Amino acid sequence: MPVLLQNRQRAVAVNRAWLGGTAEAVLMAAGAEAAELSLVLVSDRRMHALNRRYRKKDRTTDVLAFPLFERRSAKTSRLRKPQAFPGDASNGQPMLLGDVVISMPTAKRQASEFGHSLRDEITRLLVHGVLHLLGYDHEWSERDALLMARKEKAVLRAIRGKGN
Repeated sequence: MPVLLQNRQRAVAVNRAWLGGTAEAVLMAAGAEAAELSLVLVSDRRMHALNRRYRKKDRTTDVLAFPLFERRSAKTSRLRKPQAFPGDASNGQPMLLGDVVISMPTAKRQASEFGHSLRDEITRLLVHGVLHLLGYDHEWSERDALLMARKEKAVLRAIRGKGN
């Protein structure tokens, strides 16, 4: 489960080894151990531009997820029920799940606002982004938001039990 990490910001220092290990733990706990993940750390300015371009929201945000594959049902335009990432068993190589982009200055601000560490906030955002890549979406309905929140808690419990 390779994690491709790109740090495109300089405002907030990050321990790459810790982040890579945490991202691998998140993939495993989320049922996507056969996946490859691209994780990009950016500035608020870059995140604002991405959010404006892809979501038509003219403000920065904390995390964005760009799935490589959409999990849409053949019968409806709605995504299928979230499920574990199957990987590519045909050649034994991990399949790219997609990109998770985290704004490090926003993560740092939110950590302070929520009263927890920067590592805890980055982990929370990483879990949130990976679950979006797996098809979870809290914006569809209250039921979907509850389903995603439960999965987030379960993944966080699983990785915290491993010392991340």
